[in-house]
Amino acid sequence: MNNTSVETIGCFKTILDPYNGLTIDQVSLPDSKQEFEINLDYLIEECEYKRNLVWIYIDIKRSDFIPIAIKRGFNFHSCEENYVLIVKRLIKNAIIPTAANHTLGVGAVVIHENKLLVIKERVSNLGFKLPGGHIDNSEMISTALVREVKEETGIDVEFESIISLGHFYPHQFHKSNLYILCIAKAKSFEINIEDTAEIIEAKWMDIDKYLEDENVLAYSKAVVIAAIEYKGFTRANHQTLTHINKDFELFFPKEIK
Repeated sequence: MNNTSVETIGCFKTILDPYNGLTIDQVSLPDSKQEFEINLDYLIEECEYKRNLVWIYIDIKRSDFIPIAIKRGFNFHSCEENYVLIVKRLIKNAIIPTAANHTLGVGAVVIHENKLLVIKERVSNLGFKLPGGHIDNSEMISTALVREVKEETGIDVEFESIISLGHFYPHQFHKSNLYILCIAKAKSFEINIEDTAEIIEAKWMDIDKYLEDENVLAYSKAVVIAAIEYKGFTRANHQTLTHINKDFELFFPKEIK
């Protein structure tokens, strides 16, 4: 066994991770249960006491492989619609990194000529809220912001800065929720709700009336006040991370001039 990042063991193409574990992707799985069982036993024997963990992504179409792995000490770690990720400790007390423990959301403070862009939801229609919603898998914060505002109001916006970060627990799926409130600049102004299944009203509302409205959450009011008084964290994808081959966004406090 070598220390290179990619290694073939039996029929499995494995990738070495930062936890001294080996990851097997779905494409490396054999066609039959018998072949999977034989190669899994060989893999465990080859890696025992040399690696800390073995991870296997099992396609939902090959779910009959799961009992075979469970009998050999694998446990469930996480999943998506079409796969289950299982893991086995090869060394006692080896560190298994936590699965995703939060959902992400983004909201927008959009102000134009002392008017605030607000929405009223169909599910919870008490008071007006700031437009926003879930950040999808692999989606950048600024991209999600533009998409959510467009879907809920029909308004095109441009990301300017992050003004608030909220952490809420418990939320969906017994996870935490991180909600990122951003300042955005309007590029269009005509209301045209696209997501009529969730949004029953969207409009430009006088800021003072919004802040005086008893049906508006104090939290939302605080965010709007902060957006008026502060610049927040602006996007600055400068040279600090250009060496990594990943999509990323960096945010830093706006320089006061």
